[in-house]
Amino acid sequence: MAHESSFSSLAESLQELVDELVARSEAREQRCVDLSELSDAVQEGDLSEEDAQALHELLEERGLELRDDCGRESVEQTSYVNGDLAERTTDALSLFLQEVGRHPLLTAKEEIELAQRIERGDLRAKEQMVISNLRLVVSIARKYQNADMPLLDLIQEGILGLIRASEKFDYRKGFKFSTYATFWIRESIQRAIANRARTIRIPVHIGQRERKIGRAARDLVARLGREPTDEELAAAAELGVREIREAREAARVVTSLDRPVGEEEDTTLGALLPSGERGPEEDVEIALRGEALRNALDRLPEVEREVVKLRYGIDGDDPTPLTEAGRRLGISADRVRQLERRALAELAESRELDALRPAA
Repeated sequence: MAHESSFSSLAESLQELVDELVARSEAREQRCVDLSELSDAVQEGDLSEEDAQALHELLEERGLELRDDCGRESVEQTSYVNGDLAERTTDALSLFLQEVGRHPLLTAKEEIELAQRIERGDLRAKEQMVISNLRLVVSIARKYQNADMPLLDLIQEGILGLIRASEKFDYRKGFKFSTYATFWIRESIQRAIANRARTIRIPVHIGQRERKIGRAARDLVARLGREPTDEELAAAAELGVREIREAREAARVVTSLDRPVGEEEDTTLGALLPSGERGPEEDVEIALRGEALRNALDRLPEVEREVVKLRYGIDGDDPTPLTEAGRRLGISADRVRQLERRALAELAESRELDALRPAA
């Protein structure tokens, strides 16, 4: 029964996502869903690959076309020219792009033929499908270059998504493979960014919540003309104020103490932070105070000196109770108290200790 309840809950969640995406498409008066919207829905719902595939199929059943330009008046054409892609990249990436450029893009007919062979378990066909679409991975990965992950790492994660797309692609539905693969490439890169781009790793659902809050914040700033309050942000993102604050806390940037700072970057951040250790001046002052105390104690009668040492642990031992001090010295506790009181009165008049008192 529990399994059936869980399955029913999942189906309801997927249907809610579909209804939301359908509503957006109707508001645009276009029968399409943008790939970025679908990727965001998968991330926010923390859907598995199987659930994401089910969501994709539900959208198709509702007659919605999956596109990379849905709702945009002008579409920026993606360039696959090797020279453009290699510009301002590392030598390693340039070599990779040169290798990628050796493999031509596939025609629609070739995609179907390879998909049929992949369905029959042909690994060479799968390899050919992946290699021929590597330029698509590079193009998508470059859009995430500001995500604190090296471009080659982003490409590697995108390739994993491309491989999953080649395994799940259904040529019978009439979609271009590149359109279908774009979704999986983006999903793989976005999940990798959430998992690996931070010095301190945070749970995936926290990263998804951050993105949801970020979108809500941008919308509110555009609408209100100012930064929204936590309460306004919580209402727009359909979250609690506490969740907003937790996400903000998790989003704090972690930096290195060895990071250069200053106009000339001639010092490190760590050098500017206060140290918990004592400085040489404090060590000298402690040594002087100790010497002055020893000189003052030496002026006391021997029994009074021993009482003070025992009672206040001056030799590094723990302070000794009256009874124990009396037992060690062979006198009563009352006598210890009398000697202690007399010794402290004499120390209060000591020139050595008087010099250590702060000026009034």
